[in-house]
Amino acid sequence: MDIEELKKLIKLVEKSEIREIELEEDGKKIRISKGEGGSISIPMPMHYAPAPQPHHVIPPAQIQSAVEAAVAEDDKSHHVKSPMVGTFYRASAEGAEPYAKEGDVVSKGQTLCIIEAMKLMNEIESDISGRVVKIMPENGSPVEYGETLFKIEPM
Repeated sequence: MDIEELKKLIKLVEKSEIREIELEEDGKKIRISKGEGGSISIPMPMHYAPAPQPHHVIPPAQIQSAVEAAVAEDDKSHHVKSPMVGTFYRASAEGAEPYAKEGDVVSKGQTLCIIEAMKLMNEIESDISGRVVKIMPENGSPVEYGETLFKIEPM
C-alpha cells in the first residue's frame, strides 16, 4: 500500500461516520481510528528484531589442530604434517605399493606419501627416522595445511 492510498483512506474516515478501519495487505496491518474529538490516529505496528548474538565460527582445521594438540600431550610420537592443501595419496599410482605402511621403519628423507595440489604431485618426506605408528588420512582424501599425516615413533 503506498502513501497516496493511505491518504485517501484517512480522508474517507474523516468525512464519514466510520470510527475505525483496519486493513491487512502483504503481511502488513494498518488501523485508522477516529477519536472522540474527530481526530485520527494511526498506530503503526512496531517490529523488534532480536539483537544479533555474537557468534564465533571456528574453522574445522583449527578444531582439528586443537584436538591433535590435546592428544599430542599424551602421545609422544612425532607428527608429520601436511605442508599444503591437497589430496593425500599413499602410493605413486592406483594399485601400486604404498610408500609407507603402519609398522614400517622409515628414515629421514624417505618419501611417505604424495599430496596432489593443483595437478602437481608433491612427494612428502619424513623429517625424522622412526617407526610409522599411525597413518591419519584415508587414501584419496582431502587434507588441510598443517593436518597430521603420519605419527612416527622416533628411534
